[in-house]
Amino acid sequence: EVQLQASGGGLVQAGGSLRLSCAASGFTFDDYAIGWFRQAPGKEREGVLCISSSDGTTYYTDSVKGRFTISSDNAKNTVYLQMNSLKPEDTAVYYCAASRFGCWDTRRYWGQGTQVTVSS
Repeated sequence: EVQLQASGGGLVQAGGSLRLSCAASGFTFDDYAIGWFRQAPGKEREGVLCISSSDGTTYYTDSVKGRFTISSDNAKNTVYLQMNSLKPEDTAVYYCAASRFGCWDTRRYWGQGTQVTVSS
């Protein structure tokens, strides 16, 4: 059974940092693209960043370039989202998702979300 467990969210002041973790199990980690997505209140879910062994790092949105990075620890089957210089508009529920077909394919397994709140 594919499982994705996101953690690390919280309340932080603008300009601060958080690191989210996505622990994966139930599939061959190296064969999947793992992405981070977010959904703010009243808005559609949007992609943030994705990582895969074949394509490296993929940015879904330019709004996080220079502030967010994605990395993976294959030994721990975990993907991290390092978020620096956080802004109030980064407030959202953050989800991780895995796809066997790459960062841009919509056939994904989803984990539960973790709330990130950035205060001004």
